[in-house]
Amino acid sequence: MKKLLVIGIGAGNPDYITMQAVKALNQVDVFFLMDKGESKNKLTDLRREICERYITDHDYRFVEAHSPERERGEVDYKTSVDVLNLAKQQTFERLINEEMADGQCGGFLVWGDPALYDSTIRILQAIQASGACAFEFEVIPGITSVQALAAQHKVPLNQIGRSVEITTGRRLAAGQVSDADSLVVMLDAQDAYHQVVDQETDIYWGAYLGTPDEILISGKLKDVADEIERVRKAARLANGWIMDTYLLRKP
Repeated sequence: MKKLLVIGIGAGNPDYITMQAVKALNQVDVFFLMDKGESKNKLTDLRREICERYITDHDYRFVEAHSPERERGEVDYKTSVDVLNLAKQQTFERLINEEMADGQCGGFLVWGDPALYDSTIRILQAIQASGACAFEFEVIPGITSVQALAAQHKVPLNQIGRSVEITTGRRLAAGQVSDADSLVVMLDAQDAYHQVVDQETDIYWGAYLGTPDEILISGKLKDVADEIERVRKAARLANGWIMDTYLLRKP
């Protein structure tokens, strides 16, 4: 039986790797790397660096494959995600069938944690349900950008006895949020924090968390929202990509 390990590698700092992840890395015969274009080579390079740092006395190899892109523009978001995941499923099926022998272990190195805004688990479950190939898999958790954000700003995610909500920029822009005192926003390509009614809300923003390119800004929304937008645009232009998240907290 083929075995797959879905390994959370943390939010950018190689030191975020857990001991469980190190043990998992040392079981893998072939690592599958999804190529997302030249601008995101740093993401691939970090994965290679982690393997070089933590794998000892174990032969392994990398197999790279093109990562399908989600269709942008005037398309239904949910439909575009379904189409994207189907394309990824077909890619994963090919890799598992063609690049692994029976009894071997394959690995997917997931940025952050596989259970938070990542599709790998769902795709592997869909492949198992389809019967396209036979394998078993395990999930190794990792440190998320949410945890790294709180640590770098030196703030707790929750207030005492209060709730925390994790949502997306798309939902925030649409007003689809709860009355949680602490709101973590991910995947915000729309600078949706500008639409928060209470501009006295505190924001703790971070980009490229855990990496040498890390940027942190905090303060009252009314004071720093324009700065965040300006810095975010400049960073995206300079690097060709950006991964950022932020915590909104009611005063």
